[in-house]
This record gives sequence, C-alpha cells and structure tokens, in this order.
Amino acid sequence: MEDLRCPADITQFRHFDTKTNTVKFDLPPSLPPRPKKFNSLGKEISLTLNTFNVLALPTKPVWQYDVTVGSGTEKRGLIKKIWASKAVQQELGADNMWLYDGNKLAWSMKDLSRPEVRITVDLDVEEGRKINPERAGKNQHRIYLRKTKKVDFIGLSAFLEGKASWTNDCIDTVNFLDHVMRERPSQRYTQIKKSFFQRGEQRAPLGQGIEAFKGVFSSLRPVLNDKGAKAMTVNVDVANGTFWTSQPLIQAVMMHFNARSQADVQVKFQNAKQEWDRSYFRRDLKRFQRLHVTDTHRPGNATSWCIDKFIHKDPTEHKFEWKKTDANGNQTKKLVTLFEYFRENYGITLQRNFPVVKMTKKEVYLPMDVLKIEANQRYNAKLNEIQTSAMIKFAVTLPKERWSAVEHGVKLLDWANDPYLKHYGVRINPTPAEVKARVLPTPDVCFGANKKIAGSQAAQGRWRIDNMKFLTPNSKPLNAWGVCAVQGRGGVDEPTARAFIAQFIKIFEGHGGRFTPEGKQPAFGPGSLARGGEMVTDIWNTTGNKFNTKPQFIVFIVPDRNSEVYKRIKKSCDCRYGVVSQVLQAKHVRDNKAQYISNVCMKVNAKLGGSTSRAVGSTLARIAPNNAKIPTMCIGADVSHPAPGTDATQSPSFCAITMSQDAGCTRYLAQCDTNGHRVEMITTQNIKDHLGFMARHWIMNTGKGAAPQRVLYVRDGVSEGQYQHVLDQEVRDMKATLKELAPRADPKFTVVIAGKRHHIRFFPKGSAGDRNGNPNPGTLVEAGCTHPFEFDFYLCAHSAIKGTARPIHYQVILNEGNWGGEELQQFILEHSFQYARSTTPVSLFPAVYYAHLAADRARSHENTAPVSSGKKETRAEKPKTETTSSDKPPVEIAPLIPMNPSLGINETMWYI
Repeated sequence: MEDLRCPADITQFRHFDTKTNTVKFDLPPSLPPRPKKFNSLGKEISLTLNTFNVLALPTKPVWQYDVTVGSGTEKRGLIKKIWASKAVQQELGADNMWLYDGNKLAWSMKDLSRPEVRITVDLDVEEGRKINPERAGKNQHRIYLRKTKKVDFIGLSAFLEGKASWTNDCIDTVNFLDHVMRERPSQRYTQIKKSFFQRGEQRAPLGQGIEAFKGVFSSLRPVLNDKGAKAMTVNVDVANGTFWTSQPLIQAVMMHFNARSQADVQVKFQNAKQEWDRSYFRRDLKRFQRLHVTDTHRPGNATSWCIDKFIHKDPTEHKFEWKKTDANGNQTKKLVTLFEYFRENYGITLQRNFPVVKMTKKEVYLPMDVLKIEANQRYNAKLNEIQTSAMIKFAVTLPKERWSAVEHGVKLLDWANDPYLKHYGVRINPTPAEVKARVLPTPDVCFGANKKIAGSQAAQGRWRIDNMKFLTPNSKPLNAWGVCAVQGRGGVDEPTARAFIAQFIKIFEGHGGRFTPEGKQPAFGPGSLARGGEMVTDIWNTTGNKFNTKPQFIVFIVPDRNSEVYKRIKKSCDCRYGVVSQVLQAKHVRDNKAQYISNVCMKVNAKLGGSTSRAVGSTLARIAPNNAKIPTMCIGADVSHPAPGTDATQSPSFCAITMSQDAGCTRYLAQCDTNGHRVEMITTQNIKDHLGFMARHWIMNTGKGAAPQRVLYVRDGVSEGQYQHVLDQEVRDMKATLKELAPRADPKFTVVIAGKRHHIRFFPKGSAGDRNGNPNPGTLVEAGCTHPFEFDFYLCAHSAIKGTARPIHYQVILNEGNWGGEELQQFILEHSFQYARSTTPVSLFPAVYYAHLAADRARSHENTAPVSSGKKETRAEKPKTETTSSDKPPVEIAPLIPMNPSLGINETMWYI
C-alpha cells in the first residue's frame, strides 16, 4: 500500500518523510493499513454520527496567491484592516469572493494576469481621519500578491479513490476547502480556531469574571464514509468556550481577587507597591495581559486598546508631559499627573490607589476607571476548581439535547446559503451520516472464590461487589498501620474515626482483605494542619512506636477537599517515608456508608499488592487462540502540560509511564518525572530510568527471567503530526532499553495512539442505546468517521454517567505484533472492564488511565527548590532535552523528588 499520510498542522492529516526512518529498528515507512474485513463480532446496530458528507468539490480552477503586507512583521489586527480596505477590495474585485487566511495565503477563481500585484493603502484616508499635514502618508502600507499555483482537486480525488498518495498538493487543497467552509461563519461569528460563537447564544457565569459560551465546531477531513467509499466529510459538534465577561476593568479585577469591595483591591495594591516585581498581586494581574479594552471617557470617540501590564503607580503618582495646543496653534508643555490630566481635560476625578494600566501602544497609560473589557474575548488560562465544576455543569448535556445543539449548529453554519460555498462549487449534505456499528461481546468480571459478574450484567455498565472477594487480596497481611484525624472546622473526632475504621476492617475482610490480629487495632493520632508536613511525621512516629516497626499504610481523614493539604500529605508519605496512604474526606467518614467503604477497599487493596478483578471472556481465545498464550506486556504513557502562559520555571511538563506486572494485566506499576517545558515526547533519560526499572521488575517476576514476546504500547495525548516522533524517539528508546536488559530478546511492538480530544459522537437509533440515548459499552465504529485507509477505529467501552458518551479514537501506528482488528478491539474492550478502582468499565484503556492518575498524583512530588548548576544529591541532573514543537532553548527544570524506596512503594499501585 502506498504512503497516504500527511502532517497534522493543516486539518489534522499526516505526511511522513520516509528519509527520517530509524534504520536500526527498521520502522515501516507508512502506517499500518486498515484490516481487510470489518469486525463481525457481537451484534450489529445502526447509529447516527455527527458527520455530514461533502457532496461536491470545486470543478473550476482556483488560484493560490502568496500575500505579503508591508515588511511581513505587521500584527494580525493591522493586516486584517489592510486586507479589508477599499483600496484592496476595489483592486481585487469584491465580486470575486477572495479568501484570505489572515497571514500569507489568498485564493480566488480570478486569475490575475500580472505576475505580482502591488497595492498602497492609506488607513488614515480609509478611515476618514483628519490629520496634520506633517503626518500625511505616515499610515500608508503596501500589500503584495503573487500567484503561485493552481489548487489541485484532481490529486485529492485520486487520493480518495486510492489511486494516488497523499501529497503536499492534497494538503494545499484541503487547506483551501477548510478556508472556504469557515469564511462566511468567521464574518458573522466570533471564531476561535475551528469553533464559532454567536452573541446571544447560551452562556453561564463561571465566577471571577469568566463565563462560558456555547458555539458550533466544524472540521473537514477525509474519511471512509458511511457508504464504504472514501470521501470528505464535515464533523459538526457543540463547542464550549470560556470568555471574559464584558464589564468595567475595575469590576473584573475585583472579581478576579474575590474582593468584597474596591477598597480590598486598593489595600492589596498598597501592600504590593514596595516590592512590586516580586508581589503576588502583580503576578496575578498578569492574567489580564493582552486583553482588549475600550476607553469610556470620550463618548462617540471610544478607542480600543490592548493591555500590556499594570504599573506600580496610581493616577496621582504617574506623571507625563502634557502638550497643549491653543486656538492660535501655540503649543505649551506641562508636567502633570494622570489624575490632574483627567480632571482638567475631561472633568473626571479618578480614584486613587488603583494601578495605572500601560497599553501595548507606545507611551499610552490609562487609569482603570475608564476602561471596559471588550466582549467575546477568549479566556485561555486554566480554570480553577470552582470554575471547572461550573463549566462541567454547563457543558454536560444528554444525547438528545446535544443532538439538538448539533442541528442548531448546522443551521448557524447555513451551508445552503453560504455565498462562498456556492461561488466555489462546494456542496455539503445537511443530513447526517448513518452507519452500521457493532456492540462487541462483554466479558465476565471475575473475582475471588470463583465468583463473577456475568457478561450480560456487566454489559449494563455498572455492577456491585457486595459479598465479592477481590481476585487477589493484599500481598502481605496488614499489621502496622495508623489513622490520622486532621483537626479543623469540619473535621471528625476520634470516636467517629474509630467507628469508621471498625466498619472498614469488617468490610475489607469481607472482600478478602488480610489483617494480623494486631493489625485490627491501628494506631490513632490527631493531626494539625499548622504543622504542615510534620503532621505526617507525627502519625508515622505514633504508628511506628505502637507496632515497633515501620508503618505499612497510613489513613488521613481531612476536614474538606483541599488540594494543597492533599499534596502536602502525599509528598511527605511518598517521598520522605515511602509509605502508601489513603486520604478520606470527613463527610464520608461521618456517613460511614458500606458502598463508599467498598470503593475505598478497592483502592487500599491495590495499593497493598492486591487486584480487584479480571475480565474473562471466550472471544479472544476463539479468534486468536495462539496469541492468547504469548507473554504480552502492556505499557501506557501520557505527558501533561501546564496551562498556556504558565511560567516554565514554575510548571514543567510531566510524563507518566505505566507497565503491567502480571499475566492478566490487572496490576500496573507507574513511574513519573518532569519532562522539560511543553516537551511532548518522553525523553530518552526518562525512558531509560523509569521504563527500565519497571521492565526489570517485569522480567524478574512476570516473565520468570524472560522478556515479553509482544508489547502493546498505548500512548495518549499526541497529535497526528507527532506519530512519527513517537516511533522515532519513544519506541526507539523503549526497544533499546529492553535490548539492554535482555540482549537476545526481540519483543514485537504494537503502538496505538488513544485520542480523546475529538468531536465524534455516537447517537444510537431506536432501542440500540441505553435509557439516556447513549451507546452501550462495547459500541464500535469503523466507518463514517475513520481514516480512508489506515488502521483506526472508535470504541465506546463505558456507560456514560453524565452527558453524552465520548468514544475513544484508537489509531494503530505500528503493528509488529500483527494484531488483527477483532483481536485488538476485543482486547482493549475486555481490559476496560478490569479497572482496579471501579465497578464500571472505563472509557480508556486502563494502562493510559493509570498514567493519567500517576501524572496527576506525581505533581505533589515537584521539586520547588532552585535548580543548582551541579548535580542533585538525590539524583543525577537530567540533561537538557529537545522539543519537537519549538526552536526555543530548553528550560532547565528540576526532576521530581524520588519516592523513598525502602518500603517498596515503587513496586505498588501507589497512585491509585
């Protein structure tokens, strides 16, 4: 099969340069092809997808032009003004429906006869400004257009028919079609990437001056369509965006700081002025940088500005030279404060003790009093816990409501009346695609004592574990452990804590948990938040003194859900003492409910070396009987990044790698570390150190001295343009690490990318879904939204508790292990039913799910101390790492504080 891939930077398609292949491991030059047959397991159902087929592509010639405005360094806002000017539109001819990407490219069906077109635009004249003679021509700009090529629709059609490979011409063609699709909506609505938001649509306040809007997302891509043919389709979905609330800037700052009055903000400013550059107040105000505001002190002549920063002076302290011109043209100069200027010139008395705002325009300083945040500006920062909770409530909708929103989005896009689509000859079917899907066989969920949840019951998406014993109990009986009831408002007293622990011991024993006689009487001790990390030392010593040995396990009962307290506890337990721990909220301890305690028992059992259950079905043994006996290692990995705009020295990227540690893949070890700043590929050093540690453990215990014959590596969080980097870097390093541990071994890697950040949704027809209209666990889709030729599929393994279920997109990018489609899909589904801390199947392959948990937990291990120029005492300093996404020099970031290995915490599911 020919190489049909292309890069992801344009409309999410791929193209790999085969010259970059790593010869050492003989990586294939193309992605694995789709299996010859679709999955035939289970039951066939019909469902609707939120995709809409493209019925017609342009047939007339379209020309592509390079566009240069001025020196090429002008800002986007200025470029937009110049392109929209009368001078440009008259020269090009507005009737020709020109398309412009706002940067370097333009398209038209008009063939400009000249090789290059030069247009001069005077924005002062365009906007009718009265200017002094000496400023005439100062606001002139030149724009150059040069014809470069004809858009190639024949090549795209040949690709879709399987007669040609994916080329740069195909990329250019799809890029053009993408711009045709969004040109009209971008003129009518607020555009953010591929989403459009209309004023007056549904919105909700999230707190601190931020609100959520609902909009419409649309994206064009080639697929294997619902008719089994290769075609272009448009994915339409609900878009949920976060925006700044349009309001006076002072009000927004008050809300940002949760201030009860303006005086609260003024006091904060006064306290911060002495050490302005180091103050938290100044740091928090950075959130407002690059925000557009409008001045309100000149009615009828308001001007839009962009905030650069807040300075340490208020209007009575900031001075500038005021140049005044009288009726005779005589000019005088006067040094005044901003306060004096506004009082004399506008009759406005400004408030004191608010920082003056510097704008991006040179030497423009304005008081907060006269500034209002403009509407429809995206909020890019990470939401806090309260905002996130409000956002989830706003975004979560049941399938029926979501489909109504998709239909509303299609009406907003209004393809039938789009003048640009009509002009260029693009037609899109307003009727959604309907496809045949499969509901795969559900496995039994097996527990200890030969008990199980039958597959027919598990297929409902939820089960109970009353009277069930865990598949394997804690590896060592619980003998020395302690309970710390953290004092404070909302905390529990010791009798309440003892009552809960007595019930915990009873229920854990009922699930097969093991205790020594002494272990049924744990140590109890109060905890004080004022002691910080020493609170952990107190209960460690209390427990150790009672049992005359190091504690195996510590429980903390905290007054409320406080992430900082949680991190402090985990950092001390993990890194100082190397002891596994469990944090419980006081309200649950007071309720003392059996079901909650059973859920806690699943976590505790996993942390202490046990496993909850195992999914067992007859399907895999039937369709791949030989493969079922092959020793297989499962690896999961994820790299998480800080929110956009975060200081690199304060918030690094984190990588997490998990690895199965038993034949049934019910238990996973996890290792985490920092991974540079916004570096997506896991570094060679991290793979060598952390995967090497876990692989050594697998070989010694699971493999009985032998390396695995097959490795299933499921990677989360990479874009399609980074698939080759995963193979060239991460898989190369994993193979090298295993080779070092077992030189004679040659494990066959199958690499699968698990994608959650997509907009494909399933809407089962008739009775094919659950009672909410969501797909049942095991629903598989292989057409209508998948790649025309490559090995990918969408699988909904879980039952959605809230809202509309989001399937996982699995893309196979390497298949040395020759997994068939049915085998891989059934394997992933069955393993989703044996997640250690849940009585439901999970949406994502557990190896990756555990990597998410571990990465989140490991943030408490962050080394916040400055990085020295030499090596750390705890661990060798990591070398500087390369990034595949930027040419910026790497930022030196400290590795995580390692966990204390003395009690073997690295060999447990410490993160669960």
